[in-house]
Amino acid sequence: MSEIKNIFDISGRAMASQLVRLNTVASNLANAGTIASTKEEAFRALKPVFQTTYADQLKYSGVSTVDVVTVAEVKRAPEKAFMPHHPSADAEGFVYRAAVDENEEMVEMVEASRQYQNNVEVISTIRALMMRTINMGK
Repeated sequence: MSEIKNIFDISGRAMASQLVRLNTVASNLANAGTIASTKEEAFRALKPVFQTTYADQLKYSGVSTVDVVTVAEVKRAPEKAFMPHHPSADAEGFVYRAAVDENEEMVEMVEASRQYQNNVEVISTIRALMMRTINMGK
């Protein structure tokens, strides 16, 4: 576990985690309309797995942040559809649509975007406060 250095490190890690989240949403939406010949080949949505990282001296500082541990597939079954004239149809005429819920992905995108914006605001506020502190000494 790497050490948490300061507020910029906390917000930076949170922003990096939300960026991974936004990238998985983009990948999921890009693959939402894909069709496969078998259930195993069908695309499944990806989700980042977050882990809270605590400061070494947590009981004294109360500092923690978030990191992405891995990106995992969602355990949702692809939708089976009868399309006998589709080039990817199996012997029985079925195809398998990607296991992606577009509405869920849009909610994820808005939420991740807001979390990212919140951390940008934290960094902007801290920088402004630091500049005021510096100007007080002049």
